[in-house]
This record gives sequence, C-alpha cells and structure tokens, in this order.
Amino acid sequence: MSAPLLTLDGVSRIYRRGLFDRTPAFQLHVDKTFSRPEIVGVLGPNGAGKTTLFEMIAGSNAPSKGRVMVAGQDIQRVRYLQRDRLAIHYHQSYQVRHFTKTKPAFVMEQAARSYPLVHLFDEPQFNTQDGYIGFMLDFFRKLRAEGRLVFVCLHPTAAYQLRILQEICERFLFVKGGSVTEHADFAGLAGQADVRQYLGALAP
Repeated sequence: MSAPLLTLDGVSRIYRRGLFDRTPAFQLHVDKTFSRPEIVGVLGPNGAGKTTLFEMIAGSNAPSKGRVMVAGQDIQRVRYLQRDRLAIHYHQSYQVRHFTKTKPAFVMEQAARSYPLVHLFDEPQFNTQDGYIGFMLDFFRKLRAEGRLVFVCLHPTAAYQLRILQEICERFLFVKGGSVTEHADFAGLAGQADVRQYLGALAP
C-alpha cells in the first residue's frame, strides 16, 4: 500500500520571544493527512501562519515538533536541492521559496521522485486580463489530473477570488489563531462565524 501524498504528523511551529525569554510569541499546530490528488483552498487572516504552513510542507522551515511526510519521506531528511522534487512552494508571483542549510547534503536522503507531488501556490496573482484566470485554473486541474496535490492560498480582496476557490477547490483549510481547521466544501467554510468575520463584506 502506497504512502499518503502528504502527512502532517503532529506538526508544530513555535516562535519564541527571544533567546532568553522562551515564552511563545506565535504557535501553529496541524495534524492532517492528504491521501489522494486534490485541489485544496487555504484561507486565513494575515499573520495567521499560512505561509509558515507552506514553508514547513516544502521543507524550507523546520517544524519545532512533528514530521512532514511527502509520499513517505520526511522532507527534513531530504537533500536541500532535491526537496522541490517532493513539494514546491510558489510565493506570490510564482517565485520559488528557498531554505536555510543546517547540515551537509551528503548525510541526507535523496528524493525518491523527480517531479514534485505537492504544489503550494501562496497568494498567486490572478491577472484579470482575458483568458489568464482560465489558463491558471486549467493548470491547477492538470496538476491534479496528473496525481498531484495542489494547495491554493488566497487572501481575498475581491469577490471573483472567492469564486475561483469555489470553482476549483475540493476542500478547504482555514488558518487562524495557531490552528488549522478543515471544511469539506465552501458552504461549510463560509458558514463558520469566524470565517464570515474574516471575509467581511465578501462573505456570501
């Protein structure tokens, strides 16, 4: 039996106030498994931890606790230059995020794959010119059809961005207050009081 595409196994990221003051300033906790190809929408307020979550999945930010497993490999054990063969993080204008090296690559595992299984789109810029949005949606669907797990994170500022998520996403994650909650569809997501507060005037 093959391993899930992505497992967030008791993952936490804790930022502390300082070298001597170890009081947590920010904490993010998530424990979830993604077994099949799908397109997942991610929303949440600024500073909630969405980018931190994506960085941990892609291996550029090490969890304080827990493991990020991509197709059975702990991404923190994989060689730095090969991590994007498992998961790749596109930040805003599709710039790939980088990582800090903490140990020599030769003591680490090689990636078992040559093309990323997990694609993380962090606030992609949807140009409203003719055809561009359709092109991007087709691209996300193509990745899914090829067996990839696709995350699309948006901080909606316009109603059309919510319509994009409604159209392509099969489930949703809402990141707030250090926790990640899962919703099976957009109606379930939008029905939550904290989500409606976050969306404000954009709430359906």
